[in-house]
Amino acid sequence: MNLSEKLFHIAKENPQKVAYIFQDRETTYYELEASVQRFASSLIELGYQKGDHIALVAGNSPHFIIGLYGALRAGAVVIPINPLYTTSELSYIIQNGDVKGIITMDVILQKFLPIAGELTKVEHYIICESGKETANDFTSSIIKPKLYSFTRFVSGGSSVFEEPKLAGEDLAIILYTSGTTGKPKGAMLTHKNLYSNAQDVANYLSIGHKDCVIAALPMFHVFCLTVALNAPLLNGGTIIILPQFSPKEVFRAAKEHQATVFAGVPTMYNYLLQSVKGNQADFADIRLCISGGAAMPVALLKSFEQAFNVRVSEGYGLSEASPVTCFNPLDRPRKAGSIGRNIVNVENKVVDEFGEELEPGEVGELIVRGPNVMKGYYKLPEETMLALKDGWLYTGDMARMDEEGYFYIVDRKKDMIIVGGYNVYPREVEEVLYSHPNVTEVAVVGAPQPETGEEVMAFVVVDNPEVTAEALTDFCTLHLAKYKIPMTIEFLEELPKNTTGKILRKNLRDQITKP
Repeated sequence: MNLSEKLFHIAKENPQKVAYIFQDRETTYYELEASVQRFASSLIELGYQKGDHIALVAGNSPHFIIGLYGALRAGAVVIPINPLYTTSELSYIIQNGDVKGIITMDVILQKFLPIAGELTKVEHYIICESGKETANDFTSSIIKPKLYSFTRFVSGGSSVFEEPKLAGEDLAIILYTSGTTGKPKGAMLTHKNLYSNAQDVANYLSIGHKDCVIAALPMFHVFCLTVALNAPLLNGGTIIILPQFSPKEVFRAAKEHQATVFAGVPTMYNYLLQSVKGNQADFADIRLCISGGAAMPVALLKSFEQAFNVRVSEGYGLSEASPVTCFNPLDRPRKAGSIGRNIVNVENKVVDEFGEELEPGEVGELIVRGPNVMKGYYKLPEETMLALKDGWLYTGDMARMDEEGYFYIVDRKKDMIIVGGYNVYPREVEEVLYSHPNVTEVAVVGAPQPETGEEVMAFVVVDNPEVTAEALTDFCTLHLAKYKIPMTIEFLEELPKNTTGKILRKNLRDQITKP
């Protein structure tokens, strides 16, 4: 079984069930399945064969779902790409990914004009019509002969055609990592990887046909892709598609459509908490809030739960694992600050530098194995060998496990700060600063220091301009050892984030090292 095949069966069993809601319009599983089938047939008629690579450069929309599932049904390998990427970022991934066709929005097409000459392997641009007038005339561009209409693909395809036979180990998606430590790497995920993780997550979180899940995270990101898109669709649930995250729209959608599940990164929860637009009544039907993508400060978690009377459960995942490996179980109280326990069929453990498992409470690298772990990195055999050893995926995250099998992320291995030989984990310092009543955002990094090697530096956002660095330093001295206290505290109006809302420590480190 794979994602596209399961969609076919769900649509056959419950054709009139609502699959998704977009801009308050409902689309049934029958309608979604018909669009997916016709899109797949149009690709095959255009000459696409099993294993061809297609880039999906689109925001949250029905186009994304139909393009994804249609391409998978045609046997293509899908490469989801952030539509906000620059032309150079797009060019690198499309060339490195050996892309044959690009599915994108008409309002994004202008980004491809400067690089069209570089993309020699791209044969087709399948354009999703947004309904907005585009400012560009493509009649004289080299792209024009390669343009095809997404709408015509869906309306003109056939409902009956010979589908390619797909095996579980066949490649389905290549997810390019964010590239925070260098050029993006393409994690190769199979049909088995994606299907197993979506199904295991759905079973673990009891996501079923009665659930209505808000998809406010970017669909091109693996967190949304598995938890808020694939998991509900595999079980006959309904997705509320939000084009972008907005506290006002989240509250409105949750209330009007009686949403039951919300998934977001910690920054989203912070914005929702700070918003004056929401109240408990808006989340009255929400049974579960899911947090992932980054560690959620305990102070934020508890404040959100109290404000909206909901349960917030943290999990953990990474692109290379499709992505979920851990989650707080729903049949017992969740542990604040923990990413939870092994989900079904997936095993996590904490090891030392020699790969030996550590005792509970000891800090080491988190490694993972299961049917969700990638085949490797596309065209990077050496990187693959470093990440995959003896069937285990080495995550690069530092963690510990308690006596009950709950895991806690301490920090990224590369983010650890060494002060005079002592290890300082940024998250520990951030948790203290987040507990200050006037701090709304914080990121801690290591800054070069001639005598100690590094020193702790904090970038903070506060809700009171009268708060001083000295006051925050004094606050830290009450909770942290001297070597962990930030030597420098810099105030910012906003911290740099990627499109999923994850705080970018690398940008802050780069800011420190600039002459």
